[in-house]
Amino acid sequence: MAARSGPEDEWQPVCRIADLEVDRGATALVHGQAVAIFRMPDDTVFALGNHDPFGRGGAGGIAKGIVGRRADVPFVASPAHRHAFDLRTGRCLDDAHVSVPAYAVRVAEGVVLVGHRIVSAV
Repeated sequence: MAARSGPEDEWQPVCRIADLEVDRGATALVHGQAVAIFRMPDDTVFALGNHDPFGRGGAGGIAKGIVGRRADVPFVASPAHRHAFDLRTGRCLDDAHVSVPAYAVRVAEGVVLVGHRIVSAV
């Protein structure tokens, strides 16, 4: 049986928050997964799986999408089909049956750290 890694091992440093453009996506390989990282105007940072579930053949990652708000919900619209995904949960705002993985994020001493996938009921 493999030893379970400690809580600090669960957080992978990705970049400095200053390196992220506001309202733009960036991509990173986190825990072996392609992840889209988004910095909001208030310096809140979100991370979603970078695969567009509506795309064909892997065309266009979520990181290339347009960031916006619907009421109080921060979202990114997929670049190929413009479906909106809640940046907090990964749920599609246009189709309740579809979602992308959402990841825990924290910023420590100016460094963006991404944790493991957030598991939420759909």
